[in-house]
Amino acid sequence: MADWIYILNPNRDTLDGEPFGKESVRRLAEEEPELELWLGRRNRMKRGDRLWFFFTQPESAVAAVAEVEEEPWKDPDDPEVPYLVAVSLLPEATKALYRDPVRRDELGLGQVRSVQRVKPQALPALRARAGL
Repeated sequence: MADWIYILNPNRDTLDGEPFGKESVRRLAEEEPELELWLGRRNRMKRGDRLWFFFTQPESAVAAVAEVEEEPWKDPDDPEVPYLVAVSLLPEATKALYRDPVRRDELGLGQVRSVQRVKPQALPALRARAGL
């Protein structure tokens, strides 16, 4: 199993026309946890990997987590979306992270990209705060 950081900027990223912020992700975790997310490149995600949601605004921190349900695929109906990945938000872990997010300085993030692997030294804090 691999762990990935998925970067979201609520001022730019949307879901169904609404800002994709930590409040909306927390709500989705309870009401509609299955999502299909856009990826700029395929990465090497596998079923069972974890995707940690890093929000750039208003506080730079991880405040949600999901499990990858299937490997990324190309969307044949939308050439502007390079890849999609199906994930399921983990409701209890997301609630825990929403209440006590893991700040950027605790993650050791350098340059922020849309998706990157979690640094090994950040995993204990992420797992502990998520209750995993």
